[in-house]
Amino acid sequence: MQKDTTFTERSEMLKVAKKFPSANLAKVESPKNVQEMLNIEYQNIHGRSLFLDAFLWGDNHKNPAVILIHGGGWKSGSKELMKSLGRKISGSGFNCFAVEYRLSDEAKYPAAIDDVVTAISFLRKNAKRFNIDQNQIAVLGTSSGGQIAALIGSKYPDLANLVIDIDGILAFHHPQSKEGATAAKWLGGTFEMSPEIWKDASPLTHAEKVRIPYLFINSQFERFHAGQDEMLEIFKKNHIQYEVKTIENSPHTFWMFDPWFDSTVNHILNFLNHQFKN
Repeated sequence: MQKDTTFTERSEMLKVAKKFPSANLAKVESPKNVQEMLNIEYQNIHGRSLFLDAFLWGDNHKNPAVILIHGGGWKSGSKELMKSLGRKISGSGFNCFAVEYRLSDEAKYPAAIDDVVTAISFLRKNAKRFNIDQNQIAVLGTSSGGQIAALIGSKYPDLANLVIDIDGILAFHHPQSKEGATAAKWLGGTFEMSPEIWKDASPLTHAEKVRIPYLFINSQFERFHAGQDEMLEIFKKNHIQYEVKTIENSPHTFWMFDPWFDSTVNHILNFLNHQFKN
């Protein structure tokens, strides 16, 4: 099947450069103490293989795992977009896994969720092979991947130990949300056609079930935080740990570019170290 390639490093660089001409793609070389294992098959669906890339801290001890979920509006993007984050985070003592999942041209909601859940289950079953501490698994996503991460943390609260949502929405049908045709394509129709699916795909719908810490790293664009205020009120009521960080004066895809990449990684590592290594 031919994949949608509208969201790539090159396409996003051309877009971002119009407003931020000094921005550069963040490129991270693989650290010497990190082993990369690319294109590991974690699932085969009727002959369709799904793969993940592993970035393993090389001390042969059990380490926390960070599942990386790329963005692209549920219709585009690839696990390769998470390579720089995977290399940088793993270089600080974590095992990172960038996951491929089926996009909306291939399969509608909840296929992508099911794929990531299967990938996490695969990694749990192979914890010894990948030196994973099964009590320390984080799910991190960017943009639409952030929505997926936040949904997994709320709908499947026993699957991971913390969530990092980087500019991913928490409610599809919401006054702040501007999700339209792209979301409808993934969700199998407009809100008027499929209101229950739009609600089920929204992490906010399941917020009362959350029992694990969340980190939100936001741009200044409100549309990508739809539902966040309401979700945080539920977290406060239920005494759920959370942090909110904002990357000001940046593009939506700030995590892909210098000068915002390092700040993003610092927020991620501070949260991971606080939750997993203290």
